[in-house]
Amino acid sequence: MTDTRDFLFLSARPEVEAVGPEYESVRRASGLDAGRLDHVRLDVESIGDLDPRRYSGVIVGGSPYNVTTPEDGKHPTQRRVEADLARLAERALATDHPVLFTCYGIGILTRVLGGEVGTLYGEEAAPVEVTLTEAGRSDPVVGVLPARFDALVGHKEATSRLPDDVVHLARSAGCPVQVYRAGSSVYATQFHPEVSAADFIARARVYRHHGYFPAHELEALRDRVNSASVTEPQRMLRRFVELADARTAG
Repeated sequence: MTDTRDFLFLSARPEVEAVGPEYESVRRASGLDAGRLDHVRLDVESIGDLDPRRYSGVIVGGSPYNVTTPEDGKHPTQRRVEADLARLAERALATDHPVLFTCYGIGILTRVLGGEVGTLYGEEAAPVEVTLTEAGRSDPVVGVLPARFDALVGHKEATSRLPDDVVHLARSAGCPVQVYRAGSSVYATQFHPEVSAADFIARARVYRHHGYFPAHELEALRDRVNSASVTEPQRMLRRFVELADARTAG
């Protein structure tokens, strides 16, 4: 009998109006129905010492939190969220279990692995061209994407020094580390692999005063996003799910 465990989506957005749409973006892009994608809001409850092997795979969403914020400037909720995600990362790495950290999550994973996160390579909210590395072109997850493709970004911090012993998979002109893999199954992306153009524009409206772009340029951002083709990154998310399921079944 095939083991079809559920997947888990972990959101870390305090803005209620952004939470449901992010979950739906992940669910649609991954190809999972709602019955197979559990959802935990980390800003509301702790996952404690969750063993990721309870699920076929885990997907970590984005957040307006920044890991580079000084510790004494972080809200207690953010400190708890980061502790939860760090424990999850350690367990996933120890068991090489499929977990995909996106946007905010890449900063958590980078720090757990001993790399560095800084503000030098932040990117304003926009579509950008992402280029696969040679390793990326042969990677089982990222390799389903074209060698060059457009993705949607918006982040104030990024990996400034790759951790040792990870595989660098993709970069952009403004951000040298867009995707990497640790072990064979733990992935991290700086761009948002789940969002459609409409999803991103709706999210931009929620965060228009958060410093990801000049608030008065919202309509111009909408036009730039609508003129770009940003369907490719979602294929990465679907492939991650396919391979996680195959691993569980195997």
